[in-house]
Amino acid sequence: MRKTEVTGIIGHLEYKTPGVRLLYGLLFLLMILLAVVCLFPSIWVMVSSLKDIKEFYRMPPTLFPETFDIGKLGEAWNELRFMRYYVNTVYMTAGSVLFCLLFNGLAGYFFSKLKPRGSAFLFTLIVWTLLLPNTVGMVPLFSNIVDFPLLHINLTNTFWPMWLMAAVNPVVILIFKSFFDNIPQSLLEAAKIDGATKIGIFSKVVIPLSVPVLVTITILTVNAVWMDFFWPFMVLKDQAKWTVIVAIYNMRSQMPIDLQFITLTFAIVPPVVFFILFQKSIMKGYTFSGIKG
Repeated sequence: MRKTEVTGIIGHLEYKTPGVRLLYGLLFLLMILLAVVCLFPSIWVMVSSLKDIKEFYRMPPTLFPETFDIGKLGEAWNELRFMRYYVNTVYMTAGSVLFCLLFNGLAGYFFSKLKPRGSAFLFTLIVWTLLLPNTVGMVPLFSNIVDFPLLHINLTNTFWPMWLMAAVNPVVILIFKSFFDNIPQSLLEAAKIDGATKIGIFSKVVIPLSVPVLVTITILTVNAVWMDFFWPFMVLKDQAKWTVIVAIYNMRSQMPIDLQFITLTFAIVPPVVFFILFQKSIMKGYTFSGIKG
């Protein structure tokens, strides 16, 4: 009989104990149940969107579709001209990722490796901002969007507010700082002796060693920005600038319920596929492999 391989906090000896095996099985079943509960709403929306119109409105509803009307997807896509909303969302997401990686990465490098006088106090202030509810800053932020300080320009109907907010993320700064702390200082000193500037060290030494955390932050940012609703809804009033989520919300009164399910499927699929393709990179972002040589 093949031995069951057990890894993690439960070793082989502990696993042989009946009580531990029972607890392990119960925890495993619990995790499966939680996964089903989390996945069921999204799967239900995607599967229901493919149902025939008669089956869609049938009561009680069918759990597994008896018919699949795939043509509804193409009809809805062309009717609602969904491609422009996809382009807007991709554009906003790409800018947010760029601003997030560049500015938060530089901040993490600043607090981890440069550490000028007063940086510890400034870092403490940034950490304290995590204790504030998000709703506290909504009114001041929106006021600054309508009348941007110093420049006195209106940033509504532009993607700049979302990009600028992505550029200052305390959680991402913490992740970058924690990762950069594990980079040997000797590598930076060697680059400094070779004549590299501080920005040169960041771009030619730190960044190449930080691919795992860069990929992780990119994945998390893409998923967060793609499904973001509040600020795009508040800022993007022109239909030509709507993102996918804003378009679905604003057009909900013009669409029957089955068409709403189809549009929700359009919103769900891209981040899910993106996450599945790169999910292994998330765990790599929280570890740092040693350098041999």
